[in-house]
Amino acid sequence: MSSEPSGPTRVDRRSFLGQLGVGAASLVSLAASASASTSKVDPPPPGKNVEGLLDTPAARSNHAFEIRMRAAEMARDRSAVAQVSNGEEALYPNRIANFSKGLPHNGFGEVDIAAYDTYLDALKSGNPAQFEGLPMGLGRKLTNPLAGMAFDLEGPDGHHLAQAPAPTIASGEGGSELVELYWMALSRDVHFSDYGTSAIVAGAATDLSRFPDFRGPKASGQVTPQTIFRGSTPGDLVGPYLSQFLWQGFHMGALTVAQRVWTLPAGTEYLTRYEDWLASQNGFENYSYPIDSTPRYIRNLRDLGQWVHVDALYQAYHQACLILLDIGAPFSAGVPYRNSATQIGFGTFGGPHILSLVTEVATRALKAVWFQKWFVHRRLRPEAFAGLVHHTRTGREYPVSRDILNSGALDALYSRNGTYLLPIIAPEGAPTHPSYGAGHATVAGACVTILKAWFDGSWELPRAVVADASGTALLSYAGPALAVENELNKLAANVAIGRNGAGFHYRSDYWESLKLGEKIAVGILEEQRETYRETCSFSFRGFEGQTITI
Repeated sequence: MSSEPSGPTRVDRRSFLGQLGVGAASLVSLAASASASTSKVDPPPPGKNVEGLLDTPAARSNHAFEIRMRAAEMARDRSAVAQVSNGEEALYPNRIANFSKGLPHNGFGEVDIAAYDTYLDALKSGNPAQFEGLPMGLGRKLTNPLAGMAFDLEGPDGHHLAQAPAPTIASGEGGSELVELYWMALSRDVHFSDYGTSAIVAGAATDLSRFPDFRGPKASGQVTPQTIFRGSTPGDLVGPYLSQFLWQGFHMGALTVAQRVWTLPAGTEYLTRYEDWLASQNGFENYSYPIDSTPRYIRNLRDLGQWVHVDALYQAYHQACLILLDIGAPFSAGVPYRNSATQIGFGTFGGPHILSLVTEVATRALKAVWFQKWFVHRRLRPEAFAGLVHHTRTGREYPVSRDILNSGALDALYSRNGTYLLPIIAPEGAPTHPSYGAGHATVAGACVTILKAWFDGSWELPRAVVADASGTALLSYAGPALAVENELNKLAANVAIGRNGAGFHYRSDYWESLKLGEKIAVGILEEQRETYRETCSFSFRGFEGQTITI
């Protein structure tokens, strides 16, 4: 059947404001005068109007101001958090374990130390002009470091959120994460439905099971074809590998959209030759690659990797929302108008509201995770980590996890490519910003949290489908029921882990960033709840299984 309609550097923000001419005293003064100007108005709590209060423009203006002030106070009063990196930047003076792509490197792919120090000085300064003096490699530019210094006027400030230190290159967890990526590269052309019979996937599961610190899902303590490369929530293990929201068709206004994608021909890989890998670390730009002449429904990691290579960042969740609205999925119990006899939602608590809100959180998520990337962790990309493994396997010693060196994935890749480098799905390799946290995963966490708050997570999706062997048609799915919450969690994992399958990120990038996005969305919902005339509440399960109530 066819179904038609993804020891940190702390920046002193007070001094940064000082550079802009805004002092703390000025901010206090502004807040005090604003408070004084509205001291005669006692606004009603949200959803509890007082007769006549909003009849005059002045009263309405003052009420709006008070709501803004309460939201600002809520954001200010969220607990401060410590920003802690994994310490590798100080541990290795040659900076081998930190992000340096685009800067000049030597013949082993080690960054020029003077250039790296200049880059650190620019980050510490927060001064846009100082970035203009960075010594660069072959031309590719760094991606927007100063986004991490931006303030946001809704939800928690990005500097009030934190991520745990990333796994190190010498740790068992860090090693297992890179080995998972090697196996994902080897498995890119295996159809998701064939995981149970694939020798490559069976070998990957056996190999990953020997890593005690591997954090992927398991069954009875073992990685299996049913759990491999999947996300970490229980719902990720139910049903097909791919979420229904990446297969089912939908309507966008008058458009009918079938989710067939322009993918890559089987076997298309990049950065497997050492000279290409080294040029990429130095910032060589190459965006030219072949496209399969037949558009296909996503059927394997190669298709998924190309999807997340070129997607618009909130695309998957906007599409999921359109699908849920198309099929009449019910809103959660606390969302107004679900049982109204006389009204439907529209600008509030209707289709236009949720469609805009699910995308609105994306830019706020990016600013928060960009602070983690550039100003706290600066984690090296998997392609650079694999370069250290390649050199260690070929005679130059680096402090990588010893468990990596015994993985059968390395020998399989060497026999195919003649190097131990990680095959990347894109000719340009990874983006020019640090690996941890992950932008796609943080946006996934934020957008999916909004959808889980809005829609009844227990509702079962009708007419589930799977892609056929060629990816040119959709077939009816027969298996366990697929609930909205589970498929949304799976959607977030598909997009974030799809980036891993492309060679761009690690498993911890996915999981820790998903949770960061959740915190951002919850904070936005908390603040926005004050703005509605309707009484509303949200209750849903978070990614770690906790009940979240707003």
